[in-house]
Amino acid sequence: MSVIRQMTYQPVGRRAVSVETMTFGRLRELNDGGTQRADFHVLAVVDAGPGSVTVDFRRHPLEDRSAVWIPPGAVHQWNDIADMTGHLVLFVPTAPVTHATRELAASPDPAAHWSIPDADWPFVDTARSHLLLEASAPPRDGLTELRDILLSALITRLHPPHAEARLTPAVFRLFRSSVEAHYRQHHDAGYYARALGYAPRTLSRAVQQATGRTAKAYIVERIVLEAKRLLAHDRLTAARCADVLGFPDASNFSVFFRKATGMRPGAWQATVTAE
Repeated sequence: MSVIRQMTYQPVGRRAVSVETMTFGRLRELNDGGTQRADFHVLAVVDAGPGSVTVDFRRHPLEDRSAVWIPPGAVHQWNDIADMTGHLVLFVPTAPVTHATRELAASPDPAAHWSIPDADWPFVDTARSHLLLEASAPPRDGLTELRDILLSALITRLHPPHAEARLTPAVFRLFRSSVEAHYRQHHDAGYYARALGYAPRTLSRAVQQATGRTAKAYIVERIVLEAKRLLAHDRLTAARCADVLGFPDASNFSVFFRKATGMRPGAWQATVTAE
């Protein structure tokens, strides 16, 4: 694993647009093969593969007529994309304009990739073509939101597996946002119940309904993911991870990590960085 390259959203020509597009050919020109983390969404529609992308330590094969959605903050690495064709859509979290697509963009753990059914492909391809055409047009005042509208249409037609996220209870959505903001400081489900003004049982039921996991398990999973990112990519020590993630000391963090993963932080780090 290499040190993470942090990418920020910078539209071409610094125009005030929230959606950009590029081909896989352009990605090959820019990609150095290393790991990267962006502060924007990356949504790719693959016409033809094969290839793969690794997102937060999981490698996903990308075949003909497939899609991948990488959310902000996810550590990812493109692999074996020499022959891949298709397009990538880069957009800021606030770009989608419909309620359903905003909910999808707000989800912190979307499914990484999926195949596009043959029956859906003509609609996906048309929605993408319309967005690409608009993205190629000269900038005009008052028309920048057209890209946002067409992005929402494309997301809707792609219907990613986590599309049901828009149906999750409001309680869970608030919990999810709160965890994302405070998991480094607060590790117990009771804090989130109190902060959000819900009874612990109400919160637990909502999280279980939305994810199939307990509120505590959800929090642990989020902390472990960030710990793995820090260990593998930033090469932090267990002591430094403990500090960043709000543990009182390295020993406490090591016990937590071993209980969650079955390995001590140093052993897990050595295994991953040796790959």
